[in-house]
Amino acid sequence: MLVGIDLGTTFSAIARLGADGRAEILTNREGERTTPSVVMFEDGSIIVGEQAKDNSVVDPYSVCQFVKRQMGKKAFSFDISSDQKYSAEDISAMILKRLKEDAENATGETIDGAVITVPAYFDDAQRKATQDAGEIAGLKVLGIINEPTAAALAYCHGQANSDGIVMVYDVGGGTFDITIMRLSDNLTKVDILSTTGNRNLGGFDFDNAIINKVIDEFKKEHNLDLEDDDVACQDLRIKAENLKKALSSRPKASLSIVSQGKPIKVEITREEFEAMIKSQIDSTKASMEIAMDDAGLKWSDISKILLVGGSTRIPAIQNMIKDLTGIEPSHELNPDEAVAMGAAYYADTLNVVTTGEKPKAEKEIKVTDVNSHSLGIITTHNGEYDIASFIIPRNTAIPASGEKEYYTLDEGQTSLKVVVVEGEDEDPEYDTVIGTTTLKLVPRPKGSPIGVMMQYDQNGIIHVRVKDNVDGADLGEMHIDRESNLSDDEIANKKEFIGGADIE
Repeated sequence: MLVGIDLGTTFSAIARLGADGRAEILTNREGERTTPSVVMFEDGSIIVGEQAKDNSVVDPYSVCQFVKRQMGKKAFSFDISSDQKYSAEDISAMILKRLKEDAENATGETIDGAVITVPAYFDDAQRKATQDAGEIAGLKVLGIINEPTAAALAYCHGQANSDGIVMVYDVGGGTFDITIMRLSDNLTKVDILSTTGNRNLGGFDFDNAIINKVIDEFKKEHNLDLEDDDVACQDLRIKAENLKKALSSRPKASLSIVSQGKPIKVEITREEFEAMIKSQIDSTKASMEIAMDDAGLKWSDISKILLVGGSTRIPAIQNMIKDLTGIEPSHELNPDEAVAMGAAYYADTLNVVTTGEKPKAEKEIKVTDVNSHSLGIITTHNGEYDIASFIIPRNTAIPASGEKEYYTLDEGQTSLKVVVVEGEDEDPEYDTVIGTTTLKLVPRPKGSPIGVMMQYDQNGIIHVRVKDNVDGADLGEMHIDRESNLSDDEIANKKEFIGGADIE
């Protein structure tokens, strides 16, 4: 069985293709179509999902949530004790293992391969961390696909011919993407034209706006800091999320909290909530305009705007889109399920390519995606200061490769340190260092040419080769010591531990 997995910030989902070739969501052991991306550690047990979320109020120190925002951050650690420390990959692997077990129990089949989705704006370190989490969970990861692209695949498989240029507005629990794509050949070809976004914007931040208001009101009424009460804060986070959802269908809603023996009830109107999150919504408007400029389009070129992610249910977001573009956003996709379903279709496509088996889906769709960040290396300008030199610009169709020639700095130089970066700024301080490696060189005169070839593969993962351009000798593909990712040994050890753990 091949599956697609939407590994979300707040909720995750898993899908496969049914006997009719259509994607279907697989329910978890509670019979639900989505699983909260929450992990709780209790008396040696690992609990994932709704029970972990519900119990987070009682014991917030033993519950890890929103870990997707920590992917690709080596410094992150969720500590239960001095000898129980878990990385973001560990926590994500526990969620993935729970999804895997539930899917196999529901179908009676074994998962042979999976496609896992990531935000389009994830960088190399975050994509590699997601891949590693899948491997630790015991999954054969066939590929990584951007969430908006997966949503577009779900749309193409569910529609008759409606070719055109489509914008996907994707805001979920913790991340935001804008992706513009051309659908053609009777919805059998998807070409991504541009993508941009914010890895730290989503429903979590909208919840925070409500939380901050309640904290302020509690301070005014009782002259106490609600943040001194961790249990009350966790209770408030759950109630703030529920209030936010209620405001999508009601003009006002309220929540009640008791902290330090003092109660408070706070009522918030939809208008107040919209004012509280206006700056964040406006920032997504700016991203829409950047994506349009990158694609060289005007609003009249857009035939449809697809909404993906649970936060798109917020009326203020839908109204902003209509006011800016003149286009009524489409509700044809289930914002919570489309990404996992599209990933299942992509798993079928990858399986056809790698095995030559007949596709299960009713039609094959060719996808051409783009990289979301420019890729290059750090160089020294006249030996005075460092600058980032980019070889593959962002929004280049992937797989992509590029090459530039550089020159040695010292007479008889015997080694070359290569620092790989993603970003858009010549000042490396504002870019992300992916990793480094040091290569041995045959001693040459100062200014000898060195060729650096960089590549994004189909999953958006980086590969780098270096060539001695004096004699054309290929120095081989660099082994990048990724500063933000796990080593092969760490992955193997974690796979052994989590693979043998019971996930409840």
